[in-house]
Order: sequence, then structure tokens, then C-alpha cells
Amino acid sequence: MKRQCVIACAGMMAVAACGQNIRYVDKVAAQLKPDRNVVYKNVGQRALSLHVFNPEGFKDGDRRPAFVTFHGGGWSGRSAEYFYPYADEFAQRGMVGVSVEYRLLNKKQGITVFDCVKDARSAIRFIRANARMLGIDPERIVVSGGSAGGHLAAATALFDDVNDPQDDLSVSCRPDLLVLYYPVIDTSAEGYGQKKIGERWRELSPVDHVKPGLPPTLLLHGTKDTVTPIAGAERFRRAMLSAGNVCELITQEGGVHGYFIYEKEPFDAAMRQTLEFIRRYSSRGK
Repeated sequence: MKRQCVIACAGMMAVAACGQNIRYVDKVAAQLKPDRNVVYKNVGQRALSLHVFNPEGFKDGDRRPAFVTFHGGGWSGRSAEYFYPYADEFAQRGMVGVSVEYRLLNKKQGITVFDCVKDARSAIRFIRANARMLGIDPERIVVSGGSAGGHLAAATALFDDVNDPQDDLSVSCRPDLLVLYYPVIDTSAEGYGQKKIGERWRELSPVDHVKPGLPPTLLLHGTKDTVTPIAGAERFRRAMLSAGNVCELITQEGGVHGYFIYEKEPFDAAMRQTLEFIRRYSSRGK
């Protein structure tokens, strides 16, 4: 079911009748349901799913570009439903949109950020290996995410040594394009995540793992982000360019963490910027 009409005030900082602030993306997410859920991995008794949005006119045998996204929440909160608006947005553009469910950080259950990364890499491998079944072109996979989900998106391209032993490592989890929204990009004390990851934080710090041959990457980041400071995004861009990679950083002056999720107009602008990037760097993309 595609996006239904959102209430008229959604373009403003949405305020519910009860007086509580509700973010624009949350209003949109509540209106959406995926076309299907596909299990990509089983961990113990738990099945992890891809929440798939098909474009209008989708049919068996299609080879559509894919827009795969990972939700934020500090690795420990929220769910795949939170990023339905992103998956649906690009399904409306003719792509297959996918919001990925992954295990959440839970120290009592022994789930670490390394497990979140393993799930992210498993998801992309599954999508590429099962591209025909999903109606996806395995050479046109855009991977995106916001905040901690942006970290997981970057992880699919960067952390070659962090893999689920169940995975078929002959299948690449490297995206064809990366789109990172206000991402956790530096897990040092100057960034975000060091305490959650622990002593091995550097192993999961994207800015410390840049190398040649990475996919073209877009970052959207607010200049007043105090959760994932923009200094990390700027350092990441410099490292990418020095390594000979394509990397664009679009900044929002005065923007806080998640600056475009609160109102319709900035969200639409961010999606336009994303689409322009995809069109520019995907040789066969929409």
C-alpha cells in the first residue's frame, strides 16, 4: 500500500491535538505498509526481514534499481517501520524500496554493535544473491541510512572483516552507491558510539576505514548537529577524496541532528538531493 494522504498540517512542525510534537516522518510512516516482508536471515529463533515496497507497475522479471535503507536509533532503538517513508519515496521513483530489520544493541542479551553490522552486511548479500526473486538489478543497489543506520549503511562498504559466519562471502555486500543521512561516521570520543561499542570502537569507525575503490557517497548533515558532529562528516569527505573516491557533503546551516525529518518541506528537499545524486552517479539508474 503506497503513501496515503498525510494530515494537512504535516508541512509545519506537526503538533497533535493533544499538544505533543510529532515528526513529519513519523506521520508518514504510520500511513504506510510494505508490499511484502522477506526473511533474509535467521538468528536463533528470530527471523530478520526486509520490508519491501514495490514501484507501481512492478512485475515478475523486473530488474529495478534498489534503494535499501537502515533506520536510526543509536543501534538500540526504533524499527524498520521508522524508515518506511524513505523506502516508499524511492519506490514512487520506480525503484524497489527496502527498509531493513536488524538486531538491536542489547548488552543483557549479548547483542553488540558488531552484530548490527553483521546483519547489515548479511542483508545486502541476501538482496544481491536473490536479486532475481526481488525484481532488483544486482548492479544498481543504493544503500542508505540515518544516524546509526547511516553507520550500518557505510559498514556494508567498509568493514570487510566483520561478517556473519553464515554468510556466503563470495557475494559482495558492497553497495553501488551510498547515501548517508546525518550518519554516525566517527565513533571516537569526538563523535558518537565509543561507549556503546567499547574498546574495539576503532574497528567500527567509518572515518578510520576509508580506502580507494569505495562507491560514490552522499552525506547530508546539519552544521549544528551535537549528536553526530559535522566535523566527522567533513573528515570523512576529505579522506574519501584523498583516496580517489567520489564523495559529496551537503550541509544544512544551523541544522540539528535529523534536521529534515520534522517537517515536509525539508524532507522533500533532502529526497530531491538524494535523487539528483542517484541520477548523477548511477549510469543506468532512474
